[in-house]
Amino acid sequence: MVEWSTVAYMFPGQGSQIVGMGKDIADAYPAARETFEQADEFLAFSLSDLCFNGPVDDLNDTYNTQPALYVCGIATLRALQSERPDAVPAFVAGHSFGELTALAAVGALTFEDGLRLVRERGRLMNAAGTQHPGAMAALLSLEIDAVRDVCAQARAATDGVLVVANDNCPGQVVISGDDETLAYALELAKAAGARRALKLAVSIAAHSPLMQSSADEFRTALAATTFKTPQIPVYDNVTATPLRDSEAIRQELGAQLISPVRWRESIDAMIAAGAETFVEIGPKDVLTGLLRRINSTKTALNLNSAENLQAFIGQ
Repeated sequence: MVEWSTVAYMFPGQGSQIVGMGKDIADAYPAARETFEQADEFLAFSLSDLCFNGPVDDLNDTYNTQPALYVCGIATLRALQSERPDAVPAFVAGHSFGELTALAAVGALTFEDGLRLVRERGRLMNAAGTQHPGAMAALLSLEIDAVRDVCAQARAATDGVLVVANDNCPGQVVISGDDETLAYALELAKAAGARRALKLAVSIAAHSPLMQSSADEFRTALAATTFKTPQIPVYDNVTATPLRDSEAIRQELGAQLISPVRWRESIDAMIAAGAETFVEIGPKDVLTGLLRRINSTKTALNLNSAENLQAFIGQ
């Protein structure tokens, strides 16, 4: 039996999308199917068809990726709740834009408002990427302080922009900035002992100062959105602490676009508060993989298929 007072839900960010996402769950659970239909109607195009059938290039477009993952996460959660109304976690967190999914999951904003925000967030990030092109890279086997040093050296050498974007887990840190500075940093990282220094297949510098224009405009959308105080602690990316009220949510979501994702610290904070079982609600298993590297003693589950969902419902 699941001890719900020790369960944490995790919602992924970009990189977890895959053609076919959510289809078997929507086929098996009316609550999930209705969620996709609700999104299709709200967006006035078939997001469900894009999720289920692709094409992959359109699904990977930030403008589509964020609402696709958001809807898939909420659809899966609703399917779970339709069978297990008692499935109420004690902790919730979302990685990067997944924080909006987390907030919708606990009722801090409506499904429609969350969908509107993720769509706008994706649009603004694409626009900022066009205005201020950049790139991101994953560095493996370097600890966070060493990565910060690499970024500082690269900035000093090029007078460019480069920062830590994601502190995902021990030995996996993502950096973000302009192309020239990032390329310089990759060589520095290899010299510093990085096992891999891999440029990611993205054309924006997320969670860096190059997203400033998108953050400014996104704050306007946040100001026009109604938020409620979360009844379940939602650990945010910027401070790795629970969001306390609606104003804190607005401030954090606005800052998040230009701030690092402190995922490792968020997981550690939930563990310190009593979390023992972490359930990833999304189409892949990215966050469960990170959890195992952060703390291998905790239980990691993912609800990325109808089969896994049914098994979890039966617990």
